[in-house]
Amino acid sequence: MRCPYCGSLDTQVKDSRPTDDASSIRRRRVCPDCAGRFTTFERVQLRELTVVKKSGRRVAFERDKLSRSLEIALRKRPVDPDRVERMVNGIVRQLESSGDSEVTSDRIGELVMEGLKSLDGVAYVRFASVYKNFREAREFGAIVDEFHSEEAPPVKPGAGRK
Repeated sequence: MRCPYCGSLDTQVKDSRPTDDASSIRRRRVCPDCAGRFTTFERVQLRELTVVKKSGRRVAFERDKLSRSLEIALRKRPVDPDRVERMVNGIVRQLESSGDSEVTSDRIGELVMEGLKSLDGVAYVRFASVYKNFREAREFGAIVDEFHSEEAPPVKPGAGRK
């Protein structure tokens, strides 16, 4: 592993442990040349995925790009980072286990929309506005109405008390 500080290829692992959800290994490393310390994560990758864009262009799937998109949608929202990481892991697992090495950008967007719907309503609307390329304000109202219509009906005050 190349040192991010000096570029040396001779780094040493000082500590390894699984992440909380056991989906990856966290490694603390040190560079003997500059004494820099850094952390890396090792994950299982079932297959190389290629994303087919709407234009027909093909690009390599980037887990980090998916994470960044979610980070933008969830900016300043009270959502535990572990829940976001579990969502990303779930989406990647679904894509890798589908059996296809190519996946459409639409499929990824739909999986993100599904995940955000249960994670945070505001982030769901934010992501939808970019993903569905909203052009007018009324489109926000339509997606909010759709979100509310799919939620469970509200519980009446005092319901369930005996």
